[in-house]
Amino acid sequence: MSTQLPQPQAGPGAPLGTPAPVPPQLAAYRATIDNLDAALIHLLAERFRCTRQVGRLKAELHLPPSDPAREEQQVARLRALAEEAGLDPVFAEKFFAFIVAEVIRHHEAIRDGKEGDE
Repeated sequence: MSTQLPQPQAGPGAPLGTPAPVPPQLAAYRATIDNLDAALIHLLAERFRCTRQVGRLKAELHLPPSDPAREEQQVARLRALAEEAGLDPVFAEKFFAFIVAEVIRHHEAIRDGKEGDE
């Protein structure tokens, strides 16, 4: 669900619809952001591979998909890390909650024998 913002247009004499050139510093920032986004995706994929193993083990041991005490500890730890890193701890907590909700959904699917249906 992306919303396209109007693009700045090139100056007079350029064909209609020609985007304005991107300043080099902006292009450099965007390249850095693109690299960081790729790293985040790869880290999330690795995290979900690990949590899938946790889900399988929990299912084998007949443990519940969620562990509220562990989640509470993680929230406190991640909020502190966010503050140390200069990141809004409220945002970090929301981001973590989003990930945990997806992990629990995966664990429930594993428990219910529907792992491939995710």
